[in-house]
Amino acid sequence: MNLKIKKQNMEDEINVESENATDAISCDESVDFSQVTSVANRWIFDFLFVSLCRRFKEDQFDEFNETLSTFREICPRMKGTIYHEKTMICAFLARVIHGNELDVQFEEEADVMPLMSAAKIWPDLKNTVKDKILSKNITHLLLVQSVALCLEKGKQSSASSALRWYKNNSEFPQNLIVKLTTIVTRRETYHPFLVSFSFIRLLESVKSYLDAYLEKNPSDYLLKEATNFVKSSPLSERLEDTVTKDSSVSEEANKSTGNRKTKRKLLSTKNLDEWQSDSCKESFVSLRRMSKTDLLVMTSPKSVDKSKIKKTRKRPQKWTNQLDTFLQTGVKRHGQGNWSRILMDFDFEGRTGTMLKDRWRVLRKAHIVG
Repeated sequence: MNLKIKKQNMEDEINVESENATDAISCDESVDFSQVTSVANRWIFDFLFVSLCRRFKEDQFDEFNETLSTFREICPRMKGTIYHEKTMICAFLARVIHGNELDVQFEEEADVMPLMSAAKIWPDLKNTVKDKILSKNITHLLLVQSVALCLEKGKQSSASSALRWYKNNSEFPQNLIVKLTTIVTRRETYHPFLVSFSFIRLLESVKSYLDAYLEKNPSDYLLKEATNFVKSSPLSERLEDTVTKDSSVSEEANKSTGNRKTKRKLLSTKNLDEWQSDSCKESFVSLRRMSKTDLLVMTSPKSVDKSKIKKTRKRPQKWTNQLDTFLQTGVKRHGQGNWSRILMDFDFEGRTGTMLKDRWRVLRKAHIVG
């Protein structure tokens, strides 16, 4: 008896699936498929846009770049003001993410840093939300941080160049530029004004902007449908297993390729077909700066006697106040223990992460830092 019931249930399920398949085919015949494709593309576009906003708000910058590579493929198909607006928001986010990496280039001009490139986009976006104070704050933060980051990295000439660039742009307050010019001239790297307009504050302000924009322009239809499907579908566990396997394969691939910094494909302000950023200073970022002796070995046309190098190698010079300031800024930015990341931000004259750790211990014992 049970077997008969099970057999009947299976037949009913097959009949339902056959009816659904027939309905789908008849639906395809009655509706222009190009229209269906257009609607699907809009849903996919909005899903990717919301995903990019979410990745940014959660500080998942690697995942942001992965999603962006998919987003750029669908952008050329989308026409209309709202899609152009969302595309430019993603371009803006990409530049802010790389704001403290002065070697990343988005524009043809080599001296235009990521935040300066973001500043070119922002005037077209600042009126997309009603909060005028928030828009004004982001405008000021982009300007101040473009200068502050250069000073923190010991590049006063780049800071002056950035100010000249902003001075030629009427969108930015000239009185603020004058104040920053005075700070740069005096080399006041840690002026209270610069500290108050920090990079973290810029990120938080942009996140607030995204919240306001998404509230005004909901773009989460496909996201909600996918969420409901996952909640109700018995296949959700199987889908989760597939994602986990894919993630483990990706992790293994990352381990095999090492920690190299590769070129990122990012949105261009000039041509939406050009998504690739180039490095204007270095082709990669090393976790350890080369000493002058190591550089001599690599660049010298003649072979160098290593024994002689060992005898003439100089010990690192004494820690200067400037190096201590770099170290304190690095710890404040990345946290204690992230020595390799701190090494990437400043020139510590050939010192290693272990040396930074030892110096930090000395500063703490001397009660110079907390």
